[in-house]
Amino acid sequence: MPLYLHQWRYKDEQIRQMLENEESSDRADVVRTAIEAFGGTLHGFYYAFGDCDGVAISEFPDETTALSCVMLIYGQGRIQTVRTSTLFTQQATLAAMRQAQDVLHPPQAGSHPSP
Repeated sequence: MPLYLHQWRYKDEQIRQMLENEESSDRADVVRTAIEAFGGTLHGFYYAFGDCDGVAISEFPDETTALSCVMLIYGQGRIQTVRTSTLFTQQATLAAMRQAQDVLHPPQAGSHPSP
């Protein structure tokens, strides 16, 4: 199943709520529940400094399912922005590079592969 990297920024009001109410501060459980409802798996949930407040790595059966889950979470109105990127394994990336190399440098007609 494909892996996804999610990066988000909370709205100021959500951060205030998390600071005031300990029960609303465990967002990992909320995200895990949503992901599992779509047949996915949460592999990691982290808070962060910098351009985003949080980062998660998830796994879903397909892109449409991943998008549906992100839309559900985003639609709750607690997140200001969210970015989701598909992650590729080392093996998939190497296979893609070989495929690109084959198109860039196709075998010459009449040439024989070296033994």
